[in-house]
Amino acid sequence: MKRNNLLLLLLLITTVTFIVSCKKDDIDHKNDYDKSHQSWMSFKQSSNNSYSYKTSSGSWTGTSTETVITVKDGKVTNRSYVYKVPDKTPGGTGIVKDEWSEDQSTLNTHTAGAPTLTLDEVYQKAKTEWLLKRKDTEVFFEANNNGMISSCGYRDNNCQDDCFNGINIVSIVKL
Repeated sequence: MKRNNLLLLLLLITTVTFIVSCKKDDIDHKNDYDKSHQSWMSFKQSSNNSYSYKTSSGSWTGTSTETVITVKDGKVTNRSYVYKVPDKTPGGTGIVKDEWSEDQSTLNTHTAGAPTLTLDEVYQKAKTEWLLKRKDTEVFFEANNNGMISSCGYRDNNCQDDCFNGINIVSIVKL
């Protein structure tokens, strides 16, 4: 009787393991994400979890933004922001229309700019929100910052302008 129970238990465990392992991934670009996450974990350790990263966004109208997030010992300590509109002069780099900087005591006092996320939180959001498989969307993932995330998000196929939901990280540097 004990042997039959043991065999039944083994069969049940094997069946559950098989069903779980056959489950389709809920995220697009899973292998690229996993490799990038490993690069992030190595960088996090080598930088003592102290770094800054710069995000950018742009519109079809020519406006652009940059936000720099600074993280020390795993906590966001600073955020700076620049908003530019197109410059009509040849070779112009844009006209600054808004610019500010926040320190630890004033974090999140401005509504514009990228949210104050650590890269741990960025990777979590990528996995649980931006890379989720959805109908009628195109999902993007790039890791051009020494293997770390550079572009991650999705776009509704029926949207025409400024439809990207996610993050574009221009650079990641150790402090």
